Amino acid sequence: MSDRGARRKGGGRAGRREARSAVSKAAPYIERKIPYFDMLSEEALELIEHNADRLLAEIGIDFLDDPEVLDLFRDAGAEVDGTRVRFAPGLCRSIIQASAPASYTQHARNPERSVVIGGKNTVLVPAYGPPFVHDLDQGRRYATIEDFRNFVKLAYMAPGLHHSGGTVCEPVDLPVNKRHYDMVYSHFKYSDKPLMGSVTHHSRAQDTVDMAKLVFGEEFVDQNCVLTSLINVNSPLVFDGTMLGSLKVYARNNQSCVVSPFILAGAMSPVTVTGTVTQILAEAMAGIALTQLIRPGAPVVFGTFAAAVSMATGAPTFGTPEPSMVTYATAALARRLGVPYRSGGGLCASKLPDAQAAYEAANTLQTAALAGVNFMLHTAGWLEGGLAMGYEKFVMDCDQASMIGVLLRGMDMSENAQAMEAFAEVGPGKHFLGSAHTLSNFESAFYRSTVADSNSFEQWSAEGSLDTAQRANGIWKKMLAEYQAPDLDPAIDEALLGYMEQRKSSFEDRDY
Repeated sequence: MSDRGARRKGGGRAGRREARSAVSKAAPYIERKIPYFDMLSEEALELIEHNADRLLAEIGIDFLDDPEVLDLFRDAGAEVDGTRVRFAPGLCRSIIQASAPASYTQHARNPERSVVIGGKNTVLVPAYGPPFVHDLDQGRRYATIEDFRNFVKLAYMAPGLHHSGGTVCEPVDLPVNKRHYDMVYSHFKYSDKPLMGSVTHHSRAQDTVDMAKLVFGEEFVDQNCVLTSLINVNSPLVFDGTMLGSLKVYARNNQSCVVSPFILAGAMSPVTVTGTVTQILAEAMAGIALTQLIRPGAPVVFGTFAAAVSMATGAPTFGTPEPSMVTYATAALARRLGVPYRSGGGLCASKLPDAQAAYEAANTLQTAALAGVNFMLHTAGWLEGGLAMGYEKFVMDCDQASMIGVLLRGMDMSENAQAMEAFAEVGPGKHFLGSAHTLSNFESAFYRSTVADSNSFEQWSAEGSLDTAQRANGIWKKMLAEYQAPDLDPAIDEALLGYMEQRKSSFEDRDY
C-alpha cells in the first residue's frame, strides 16, 4: 500500500510514531480533477429514466413489515395496495430533488479526517461483511473480534483509505445480537476516521447512534452526519423490515443512508445491462425518497452493488465488462438525480490473493474511479465473492487505492511540472537523471508501489524470490507491529465502555 510507514526500517516506538505521522499527513479524501467517463448518450439516459418511472408506476415496490412506511408513501401521493407501493411518474424524483443534499460532510472524531461525500470527491472504504478471513499463514477461517480490530487498525494506517468502514469482517466469536457494540467501539477506539453503523436490527442502529452521541454530543449528531449506513434493497423490488427499520433510525437522526440495490444480474435482475440499470434506478429512487419523507435534508447516497451470475453455473462473477457498464450508467444517473453515488470496490471471486483476484479487483476499482463513484465501499480486502476478508489482499488493494488517488487528482500543470528548465539544462541526446530538476523532484516523482517488485531478476532472487502476496504478508504484519492508536478522550472511552456494559447486561445472548 502507499503506507510509507510500512517501508521504513525503524521499529518500536519510533516506528509507530512515524506510522501515525504518515496517517495524519494523508489527504482525508480525493478531490477529483479529471473528467468522468460517460458511456451513455443523453437519449439513452432519458430512456432508462422513463423505463424506471414505468417500473415504479406499473409494477411497484414491496415494502414489507412496516405500516409506518406505507403511510408515509400514501400521504406523499403514492398508491398503496397491501405492501405494494406504486409511484406516479416523476413522484420519487420530485421528492428527492426537493430536499436530498448533493453532497455532505461526514464528520470524523478527528476533524482532520472528516470526508466530503458527493460532488467531485471520492472516499475509499474497506470491504464490508465477510464472515471469514484469510491469510497466507493460517488460510481461511472464521473471523474473530481480534481480526476485526486488526482490519480497523490497518485501515487507519492506510493513507489510500479515507474511511474506517463498518463490518470489515463479521466477528463470529461474539453473540450475534451483541457483537455490534464491540464493532462500533473498535472503530471509535482504534481509528479516528469516519465509520459505518450497524443495520442488522433497528435497535442496533439506535445503539450505534447513541454511542456516536457519547463521542460527538447529542446536539452535534442531530445537526451533523457522523455515521454512514448500508441499506441493501432485497432485489428484485423488495425492501424488507430489517432494512426499513434501520433506514428509519438513521434518517430520523440525520445520519446517512447508502440505499443500495444488491444485484446479481441474471438472477436478481434481468439478464441485460439496460434492464438491470432500469431496476437499480427504480429501487434506489424509492428508498432515497423514503429517507426524505422521514427527514427532509437527511444525507443519502444512491448505491448499487452489481455483479453478474454465470449462465453456466449460477455463481457470481466479478471484474467482467457488464458490471462495469452498470457502474458507468448508474453513476451518470446518480449525477442527473443530484445525489452522491456509491459502487465499485476491489471485487473478485478468487479464493486466494492471486492473479485472478488482482485482475478482477483492478477492473472494478478502475471502472469505479473513472465512472465517478463518491463512496467506494469494498475498496480493500474482498475475497471469495465477499465471503472472506484477506489480509494480503487488503494490502494489495490499498496499493491500488493510492494509485487511484494519484490518477483522479490529474496532471500537475504548474511551472515546475512543465519542466522547461530541465529541457534547457539537458538538451538533445543526454539523460535527465542527474539534472537539477530531477534531483529536486525525484522523491515525489511517479507513484512507487509498495507491493510490486521492479528490481532485476538477480536482486529479486537474492531477496527471497517473493511473489506479491508474500510481500504483502510481511507488510501487514509490520503495520500491525508499528500501530499506535490515535488519541481518545479517556472520559469518552469510559462512557462508551459503560454504555456497552449496561446494554449487554440488559438482555441475554442470542445467535440471531
